Amino acid sequence: MSATPAGLRQSAATHAAEYDELDRRIIVATQDGLPRVARPYHAVGEQVGVTAAEVMARLQRMLERGVIRRIGAVPNHYKLGYRANGMTVWNVPDERIRELGEQVGALASVSHCYHRPRHLPGWPYNLFAMVHGHDRNEVEAKVAEIARLLGDADRGHTVLYSTRILKKTGLRIGG
Repeated sequence: MSATPAGLRQSAATHAAEYDELDRRIIVATQDGLPRVARPYHAVGEQVGVTAAEVMARLQRMLERGVIRRIGAVPNHYKLGYRANGMTVWNVPDERIRELGEQVGALASVSHCYHRPRHLPGWPYNLFAMVHGHDRNEVEAKVAEIARLLGDADRGHTVLYSTRILKKTGLRIGG
């Protein structure tokens, strides 16, 4: 698990006023992942000089303020045997993007889902959802599931398959 700074949404200067030096040390201590121990927040607390409860409270506050975007597991799908990875892109009504995105994002087959701007005329897609499969047939079955869920709101879609593994990290701040 890692804490992902939300600096891509707002400038670092904007967020700098929303966290102090201890928050910064907690971000640095967790941005490459929580320690793989039975009590990771205790280990982070020991590293930065506070209790586990303080670490958890500060992480929660930073989440609420948007300083960090999420705390979650980041699996390596290739190591888990998922060789077909497809970013599905969907053209859905803008006025329904939040509703539809929440529904698609809640599917067990979707690892992440988000809204992106259209770039007309060549790129009409505004809803992106990543799905993983052991092969392309499995991905296509998951795409069909999303299409069924979207129904008439699906005004067109395609799948962009991964061709290589990219470094999967968020924005990093130095220690």
